[in-house]
Amino acid sequence: MTIELLYTGILQGLILAIIAFGIMIPFRFLDFPDLTAEGAYPLGGAVCACLMVAGIPKILAIMGAIIAGGLLAVGTSQVALRLKVNSLLAGIILSTMAYSVNLRIMGKPNIALFEMGGINLDLISLIMVVILCIIPFALFLHTDFGLRFRTIGSNAKFAIKHGISVHKYTSLGLFIAGSMFGLAGSLIVQMQQFMDVGMGVGIVIHGLASLMIGESIVSNRTISKQLAAPIIGALIYQQIQGIALSFGLAPSDLKFFTGSIVLIVLAIQKGGKDVS
Repeated sequence: MTIELLYTGILQGLILAIIAFGIMIPFRFLDFPDLTAEGAYPLGGAVCACLMVAGIPKILAIMGAIIAGGLLAVGTSQVALRLKVNSLLAGIILSTMAYSVNLRIMGKPNIALFEMGGINLDLISLIMVVILCIIPFALFLHTDFGLRFRTIGSNAKFAIKHGISVHKYTSLGLFIAGSMFGLAGSLIVQMQQFMDVGMGVGIVIHGLASLMIGESIVSNRTISKQLAAPIIGALIYQQIQGIALSFGLAPSDLKFFTGSIVLIVLAIQKGGKDVS
C-alpha cells in the first residue's frame, strides 16, 4: 500500500467520517433509525455540481448542497412523524424520490467537472471541516436545548410528559444529519471532479460500518467518545478497504466486504454483551 493510496484513503475517510457523523445523530441521539443518507448524499453532490456548472461560487454551491440535504432529511422526519410511517420506510421513500429529483436537476445521469476546478481539499482543510462539524454540535449538546434534544432519544415518553416537542427536536436533528450528508456529497464531487446520480447507493452501510467500528474501539459511554467514534471508525474502515483492494479484492466485491464487516462487528458486540 503506497503513501499516495494511504493519503487518498485518509482524505476519503474524513469525508466518510462526516457521513458516519450524520448517521450517528438520528441513530444514537434520537432513537430514529434513518436511511435518508442514500438520498441526501447524492442530492448534495447534484446540487453542488449543477450550481458550479451555472457559475455559482464553489462555497455557495456547497452551502446550497448543505441546505438541500438538510431539507430532504426534514421531509423524512415529517413523513415519519406526521403520517406515522416507519422511519426506515420514510427514508427509503424520500431517497427514492430524491433520485428522480437529482436526474431532473442534472438533466443527465452524470456531470463532469474537470474544467470547473474545485476548492483545495487537502488534508488540513478536510480536518478543519470535520472539526467544524463536531465542535458546534458538541457545544450544542451541553446546552439546555441540547439536553432536551438528547432526552428525545433517551426517553421519549419522559420528554413528552415534560412538554418537550418530539417533532421539533427530531426535525432539528434530522436537518443537522441531512446537512452533513449534503456537505459530504458536495465535498466528494469537488474532490472527484465528477458527479454520478448513483453515487449514493450503499452509502448508509459504509457509514454504519464506520460508526460501529468506531464504537467497538472507543465505545459510546460518554458524549465525547460517541462523537469521536464515527471519525475514528471511518478512518480505520477506509484504510481496511484500501488494504483489501491492494491485496486484489475486486471493486465489485466491496459491498459484500462491507456487509461482512458489519456482521462481524455485530457478532463481536453481541458476544461482549453475552459475556458481561
